[in-house]
Amino acid sequence: MEDMLQGALSQLDVAAKYTDVHPEVLEKLRYPKEVLTTRLMIRMDNGSRRSFVAWRCRYDDTRGPTKGGIRYHPDASLDEVVTLAFWMTFKCAVVGLPYGGGKGAIKVDPRELSKSELERLSRAYVHAFAKMIGPDKDIPAPDVYTNAMIMGWMADEYSSLMGYPCPGVITGKPIALGGSLGREDATARGGFYVLKQLEKQLQLNGERRAVIQGFGNAGHAIGRMLHEDGWKIIGISDSCGALHCPSGLDPDAVHKVKLKTGKVADYGSEHSDVQVIDNAKLLALECELLVPAALENQIHQGNVDSINAGVILELANGPITSEADQVLNSKGIVVVPDILANAGGVTVSYFEWVQNRQGYYWTADEVQQRLKPIMEKESMRVWNIAHSKNIPMRTAAYVHALQCLSSAIEAHGTQSYFCA
Repeated sequence: MEDMLQGALSQLDVAAKYTDVHPEVLEKLRYPKEVLTTRLMIRMDNGSRRSFVAWRCRYDDTRGPTKGGIRYHPDASLDEVVTLAFWMTFKCAVVGLPYGGGKGAIKVDPRELSKSELERLSRAYVHAFAKMIGPDKDIPAPDVYTNAMIMGWMADEYSSLMGYPCPGVITGKPIALGGSLGREDATARGGFYVLKQLEKQLQLNGERRAVIQGFGNAGHAIGRMLHEDGWKIIGISDSCGALHCPSGLDPDAVHKVKLKTGKVADYGSEHSDVQVIDNAKLLALECELLVPAALENQIHQGNVDSINAGVILELANGPITSEADQVLNSKGIVVVPDILANAGGVTVSYFEWVQNRQGYYWTADEVQQRLKPIMEKESMRVWNIAHSKNIPMRTAAYVHALQCLSSAIEAHGTQSYFCA
């Protein structure tokens, strides 16, 4: 994971070569503002007590309160949390949100906990980090293996600690507790808007075959949108296996099987024209569009040479290592970077926070009507930077974000950040 953080920071150095920023801006952005590590002790259903390591990082709050999800994963680590918070800082800047970047995690496999144990763990997290979070300071949200139900428990716990309702402390909540319509598929929808806006520039006007790696909420949603738009979904995978069907898969039909059995591969056993393959073969399928929608570091030095896609749309955070990124660029494969491609999720989280603050809630159509122009405008801005400077889209996105962050840092005044 240290390589992951260093790879993320290397993007800062690369972007700095293409924009004029004060060296101390770069120095400020190399280190997180605040990190807290703790252990959560909870009572298990059998009466025993068990502890879990937990983290929260507030990377930078120059542009506003920090914002970022909380993931529950057995492989979670401090370096991963800091890296994700760094990415969130730049992601919020890319789409112009008045937020900085944050992230949190608990090292746990939530599938091994009962619902009551999961609730106690979630409420314990809020107790431990109550002084670090808040609607004007740090605003968590769902991430890997967390969902609206967990966010509802957390928001309720924080409100109990404060002594009054405080829905704006967390986004991604159930609708009944102040959640926003349109949030569930926002990450995928934002990525789809980016893709449609850049369709001509990316030359996606011939055969359109797509492969989706990762079939959780974002993977299923983008699959459905692409399918409805006329794309042929020839490959789908989850953590247990993958499917390949040259004539195309129906994402909703695959999803029904996954909900029933827990594995997309079980869909293959019911259809003779569908081949069950592994993740390595899925990533190597020839296609016009590859959508990594799972975890970090899925495309790396060990498999990058097998990638056979024209465009990669990063719905996951950091699915491509920095070394693999260079190889893809040399092969002419266009990568639409995560800090742009999956920014729809945090944008609609911002909308939820705004609605909570106003006490006035929007329809799903209103949410989508507000999201679409933001994603389209910033997509073209990043594309134009990439084209004018002859640099990859990832570097262009960091250049754009760095310019926004630099302006905000300098606007705070020289006495705040710079030596006389």
